[in-house]
Amino acid sequence: MRLKRAFIASAVLTLCVGSGTAYADEKQIEEKGKSPVEIDFPSGGELRLYPCPSETVIKGTDQNKIRVSFVADHSTDSSRVRVGLRASGNSGRVEITGCPHNNFHVTVEVPQKSGLMVRMFAGQLDIRDIKGDKDVELHFGQMDVAMGKASEYAHIDGSVNTGEVDAPAFDVSKGGLFRSFSKEGPGRYRLHAHVGAGQLSLAESEN
Repeated sequence: MRLKRAFIASAVLTLCVGSGTAYADEKQIEEKGKSPVEIDFPSGGELRLYPCPSETVIKGTDQNKIRVSFVADHSTDSSRVRVGLRASGNSGRVEITGCPHNNFHVTVEVPQKSGLMVRMFAGQLDIRDIKGDKDVELHFGQMDVAMGKASEYAHIDGSVNTGEVDAPAFDVSKGGLFRSFSKEGPGRYRLHAHVGAGQLSLAESEN
């Protein structure tokens, strides 16, 4: 009986230590009214981003970190802006809330090799210098994706419910209701881009 109890105690201790190690890998930061805010994050990870309605640029860098900075004009109060960053292993999350309605600009820097899922309600969304899968949706506004080389993708689809979709690399330029296109290719990445009402532009770029 004593041996059995000792074994159970040892097993529980091992599980607790293991759980502690797992939670220790998770990093989380939340700041209000502060810019910039950053957290370490590895190259090749998967990121979920939820920017506030604004003019937002998401761009890749050679730094292994997520860095969020914002700028407002002198007449705009940015003290209520909340930036939440979370990183756990190869998974990360960026959430930005409480943004002013006018003249507010956000820049989110991430490792260049990152997989992105972005959901944004309204505004201007620019994505550039990112090598990885992209799943990006904007309800209202304009989205510009500098996607690198078209040959890097296995699948690309773009659509708008109302508005215009342009993809010069695929000779696509169409406007109106429920416009979309889809292409297959020889590459490894996947790109899904959708705008509810507004304009979608997918263009080749150097990176």
